[in-house]
Amino acid sequence: MRKKLIALFAASVVVVAPAIAGAQSGNGAVKIGILHDASGAYKDNQGQGDVVAVNLAIEDFGRKVLGRDIEVSFADHQHKPDIATGIARQWYDIGNVDVIMGLGNSAVALAVQQMTREKNKINISTAASSSELIGKSCSPNGFLWVHDTYSVATSAARALTKAGLNTWFFITADYAFGHALEKDAARIVEAEGGKILGRVRHPPFVADLSSYLLQAQASGAKVIGLANAGVDTVNSIKQAAEFRITGEGKQRAAAMLFLITDVKSTGLQAAQGLTVTLPFYWDLDDETRAFSSRFEKEMLRPPTMYHAGIYSAVTHYLKAVAAAGTDDTASVLKKMREIPVNDIMTKNGQIRQDGRVMRDMYLFEAKKPSESKSDWDLLKRTATIPANDAASPLAESPCPLVEK
Repeated sequence: MRKKLIALFAASVVVVAPAIAGAQSGNGAVKIGILHDASGAYKDNQGQGDVVAVNLAIEDFGRKVLGRDIEVSFADHQHKPDIATGIARQWYDIGNVDVIMGLGNSAVALAVQQMTREKNKINISTAASSSELIGKSCSPNGFLWVHDTYSVATSAARALTKAGLNTWFFITADYAFGHALEKDAARIVEAEGGKILGRVRHPPFVADLSSYLLQAQASGAKVIGLANAGVDTVNSIKQAAEFRITGEGKQRAAAMLFLITDVKSTGLQAAQGLTVTLPFYWDLDDETRAFSSRFEKEMLRPPTMYHAGIYSAVTHYLKAVAAAGTDDTASVLKKMREIPVNDIMTKNGQIRQDGRVMRDMYLFEAKKPSESKSDWDLLKRTATIPANDAASPLAESPCPLVEK
């Protein structure tokens, strides 16, 4: 197993850009590791787009920090915690990597976060969403950067319930992630005076969701809460449209976790009436459009929230190194918490005691086909959810780092 992991590590390291070539230990470089999905189900949301986004962040920073080169390695965790921790161990022990980012799988992120704490390094989860990362398994060395299950689930639940869409039926992927989405959303619906009329759970990656959708239709709920992700949510929405369950004047679908690439895969006709929550969208303002234009020149499509998130994380980490005057872990951690997070997706964000980045979230609806002016003009913003409303209350946090 050890030989297999070493071979995997050696084969999966990529150094970004000529200006940061020559990743060798002992040369004084500041080293970043990106551990992500490069070939699996979520490669479009991470993958090569992460490479482009990291390159842009390093380019915008001037390609050096403290007069030292910035070196980046990439590896595919394959959604397997043992492979991920094997690569992380090699990076930390042999490659002298200072920080690992990405970690787009909750089990992978939790395993690497524990190792990072033991090694006294830094990890930033930009594409994982488990609230446990800032809960019982929180770490003084770890950060949850883009969102968690609470923020994406409760933002839509609160806004829709307040707007009178106050009866819900949940279609939930039957694993920990789906359960967490449903639990968080349901709690907010009920807290706002709404009712849960039913719920059903399905195996992940199931092609036919019609029986679950028909149960949701029969319930008469105003909102069908989709506590799943990726292809499961895409199939749910497409099939709901085919059965004429959703659409104008019908039941409303609320996707708990849905990216712009998922909206594109679904198509605007099928997505009519869909509500999604995101911390970033390419067409929010001039700054997001400028960044997305640069990204699109390389990728031929706009960035997802995870691509924007890894750009943000790299940028903030390098700012902290510069402010600390060193890449020493304790000094950088201190500066990361002191300096506001300011970049293309976050304005004056703060990092809480539990490691969560506090930022606004945005509620979007799918545009009508007639409203769309280009291939990726898919969403319109309907509400802004302030950071304090989007985040779970710190007073209720099970994180042992939080002062009660």
